[in-house]
Amino acid sequence: MLDIMSIMNKVKEAQAKIKDAQAKLVYLTVEGESGAGLVKVTVNGNRKVVKIEMDDSLVNLSDKEMLTDLIVAATNTAMEQIEVKIKDELKSATDGMMPNIPGMDFGNMF
Repeated sequence: MLDIMSIMNKVKEAQAKIKDAQAKLVYLTVEGESGAGLVKVTVNGNRKVVKIEMDDSLVNLSDKEMLTDLIVAATNTAMEQIEVKIKDELKSATDGMMPNIPGMDFGNMF
């Protein structure tokens, strides 16, 4: 029989580690790009855009619609990439802490 107190202590410990890992997410960054690198967007682990770079050749009012499309595409790419990094970071913070209980999936906690 499983020791319920032991499991509860592990859950509390996992919650504390997740909280610590979440505090560090601001330092996690990824860069998404579009237009073969013409537009680059950097986002952090808190899902905030921290930097936008664009090639000087794009600063032309007649290409304004294309520029906004490239920024949207680069931002979405960066957001997808940071989501993967966030899950990996939180998973590694609690790796090996949760018991392997048949029928219970702790993988979606993150």
